[in-house]
Amino acid sequence: MKSMPLKSVKVPVQVVLGETELSLERLASLSYGSVIELGSFAGDPVDLIAAGEKIAKGEVVVIDEKFGIRVTSLAGDKE
Repeated sequence: MKSMPLKSVKVPVQVVLGETELSLERLASLSYGSVIELGSFAGDPVDLIAAGEKIAKGEVVVIDEKFGIRVTSLAGDKE
């Protein structure tokens, strides 16, 4: 079996903008264009999650009409 270099391993990455709780009734009533209010504010830092673990915090940026993240601190950094 051929080994793969660690640098080439891909892991799922997520950015968490906020969280909320919805009743099943509200969840079932969602349709195209529905808005779900999150428990965070515009400009709040977002969490960067890799393979289920929080690895950094950052801020949302827009580059050529696409969203991105500017990393502002890494997990384990002293704040």
